[in-house]
Amino acid sequence: MEQGSSGSGKLSWINRVLVFLVLASLVMLALETEPDLSDTWHRSLRVLNVIIVVVFAVEYVLRFWAAGENPKYAGFKGHLRYAFSFYAIADLLAFLPELLIMIFAADHISPQLLAILKAFRLFRLFKLARYIPAFNLLRDAMKKAGSQLMISLFLALALVYISAIALYLIEGDQQPDAFGSIPRAVWWAIATLTTVGYGDVFPITPLGRVAASCIALAGIGVVALPAGVFASSFSDVIRERQEAALEEKARQSLTGQDDD
Repeated sequence: MEQGSSGSGKLSWINRVLVFLVLASLVMLALETEPDLSDTWHRSLRVLNVIIVVVFAVEYVLRFWAAGENPKYAGFKGHLRYAFSFYAIADLLAFLPELLIMIFAADHISPQLLAILKAFRLFRLFKLARYIPAFNLLRDAMKKAGSQLMISLFLALALVYISAIALYLIEGDQQPDAFGSIPRAVWWAIATLTTVGYGDVFPITPLGRVAASCIALAGIGVVALPAGVFASSFSDVIRERQEAALEEKARQSLTGQDDD
């Protein structure tokens, strides 16, 4: 059951079913919020969700029991170590809140709390990270580009802060509601530097517009920088894996020739 993104083999049929159930449960989460669906549809979705929750609960128990086969998790302390591991906690949160809803009856829970507990289904995404190799590539790329991404983040935050100060000084007297303080100007700076540009707040003075134009142009580079860093890191990880696979294939070929 552990075979997946961290392994070299293909997914077993059990894991394929689990991946399908994860995706189905996330689609159902969206459908359950649609008020125009008929009561029949909502009842069907609830029944399907009960089945999925039970399957994930059984899977968690089996995975916890089988963890002892790994020497790292052998014995009582080993099982406890597994229970507090990242993926085990994610697996538990993926079904336990909704299981509690079923046990204690959803009719007695406020709609707001019910929505929050249902949102715990998002932890099921970590099951995909375990089984699908692409997530493993993303993880390695993030690790490889960690320092460069942190530098990019620092530059972005610094530019946001400097931009907010500039517009506060230039537009603060003219538009106190929008730029009357640095925290208020930060909203405009974030919307501009990320190239979103909602248009609800904008400078009206000539100097403010000149400053905003320069900030908007700088925002293009700020947004592109982390994307370029991550794309380069992702490409490096793929190339390194391909080279490692070729070296392993060549080594096996040479070993076979030696045996002959």
